[in-house]
Amino acid sequence: MFWPDVIALKEFYATPLGRVACQAVGRRIRALWPEIKGDSVLGLGFVTPYLSSLAPGAQSVFACMPAAQGVIHWPPAVSNLSLLADEAELPFPDNSLNRVIVIHAIENSEQVRQMMSEIWRVLSPAGRVIAVVPNRRGIWARSPKSPFAYGQPYTSWQFKQLFSEHSFTPLHSAAALFFPPSARRYVLRSARFWESLGMYFFSGFGGVLVMEAEKQIYAPLMQKVRSRSRKDYVPVAQPAGI
Repeated sequence: MFWPDVIALKEFYATPLGRVACQAVGRRIRALWPEIKGDSVLGLGFVTPYLSSLAPGAQSVFACMPAAQGVIHWPPAVSNLSLLADEAELPFPDNSLNRVIVIHAIENSEQVRQMMSEIWRVLSPAGRVIAVVPNRRGIWARSPKSPFAYGQPYTSWQFKQLFSEHSFTPLHSAAALFFPPSARRYVLRSARFWESLGMYFFSGFGGVLVMEAEKQIYAPLMQKVRSRSRKDYVPVAQPAGI
């Protein structure tokens, strides 16, 4: 997979089109997480344009940027809270974070399974994750002006399966970016109208898919299964102490 460069992503979100796109996706995120007071939050991928609106209510916020993408200082003009890491080896202890936001990461990574396992590991019991990926049916996954044109787009079913297969329970799904990826003024001025219209009438055609999921914690019923035979037992990752 080819990762978009962190500088190119920063420059996109500084443009009028990037700012309007960030507002549209950000509204979906805030609708799912209207209150994060006292939570520890990790942004994985290139999430800083979205973290800025969440940071004031959180106990702690970190931006983790994959090594293949690059890293920039964040937040600007204050102490740095961003770090560079392998998305398959996150530098956080087990069960140490309440929430994770993943944007510009899943579709680009060649280590998706390992990354999802790492997200599960660092989340606390019942911790939640919001992820954003390009929609295979949307035009943002095909436009050269879109940062969501990189990597592997997903269908809604594929996205849900990704979470289910890695010990997460999908809770809510949404879509965003129903307006075309154009910098024309009339498009940007009408973007909010198209977002509202698309959410109710064309939800399958948004440029990105947004999903919230919860970390699954399995009860110790596996002891009974294990006692029957080795063939019936399928090991499942569990946090320390369970």
